[in-house]
Amino acid sequence: MKNTPFTEKHIALGAKMAEFAGYNMPISYAGINAEHAAVRNNAGVFDVSHMGEFILKGENALDLIQRVTTNDASKISNGKAQYSCLTNNEGGIVDDLIVYCIEENKVYMLVVNASNIEKDWNWIVAHNTNNVEMHNISDKTCLLAIQGPNACKILQPLTDIDILNLKYYTFVKGRFAGVDNVLISATGYTGSGGVEIYFEDKDNAGNTIWDAIFNAGAAQSIQPIGLGARDTLRLEMGYCLYGNDIDDTTTPLEGGLGWITKLNKATAFTAQPIIARQKAEGIKRKLVGFEMIERGIPRHDYPIVDAAGNNIGKVTSGTQAPSLGKAIGLGYVNVEHASLDSEIFISIRNNPVKAKVVKAPFA
Repeated sequence: MKNTPFTEKHIALGAKMAEFAGYNMPISYAGINAEHAAVRNNAGVFDVSHMGEFILKGENALDLIQRVTTNDASKISNGKAQYSCLTNNEGGIVDDLIVYCIEENKVYMLVVNASNIEKDWNWIVAHNTNNVEMHNISDKTCLLAIQGPNACKILQPLTDIDILNLKYYTFVKGRFAGVDNVLISATGYTGSGGVEIYFEDKDNAGNTIWDAIFNAGAAQSIQPIGLGARDTLRLEMGYCLYGNDIDDTTTPLEGGLGWITKLNKATAFTAQPIIARQKAEGIKRKLVGFEMIERGIPRHDYPIVDAAGNNIGKVTSGTQAPSLGKAIGLGYVNVEHASLDSEIFISIRNNPVKAKVVKAPFA
């Protein structure tokens, strides 16, 4: 099991640790509900250094990205980022990722899910037919997500870069907490604002930056946040988690990612004709958000049934939503049951519990 540069910090803070994607990661510190509230109302720090980062360089870098990702990366210029996904030969999702344009047409960074680093790397390498220079910098890159409505205000004194006015899905590189070459990105997985910061794990930079953030945020009670609250926060927003809500067997259209699937971009991506055909014919199942009407908490893989007890799908993610005081979930259902306010039932230990389809983000 791998450690991140912050593992000792987590243990010293009394975090509940567990294995996630081959890494020893903090699941919670004070408790999921308290941590969730800290991010929604104030600010919290997540160690997400287990995520993967690849650098693609050269005159054919953009062409390679265009061929393997569904979104149109030619639309992003220096300092801009884009949410996208990789598709396999059948149109399923290899992974969802963020593409960062460091230098237009020349240098890009791809940020991928921790559990898919090797799979994604091999997939992109297999499509690298034009000698794009590729570097897997995952093991030497630290990633901290500082999220919440007060996050940027707390961090601003640590840098001369204007992070208070950084627009969503843009980034800057510069000096932060005395460390050079830090990439500060207005992205996140919580829906509460804030930034994610990438930097190289060298010269004790991890300790320097971690300590600076917690010192700067002490008066404001900034909190360390584990992966448990990361999951409840993203679920309230309806954000997909790879391996739960999307995977190798679900297409971007089925997973609600049609908005990042550009079927008419100049360079065709893997399985583009298959997905175009699926769009023309119409999808048969769809990822929907739902909230429980009757008492019960939906969990991954619970069957979804109709009023007559016929199986119509399955739950992919579910929780008691801390900010909303109700149970919510995501799941695939047959399209006939996917419209808003459709009555569905979650089979909890063979007992059908009433729910209804709602729009995400959940309210």
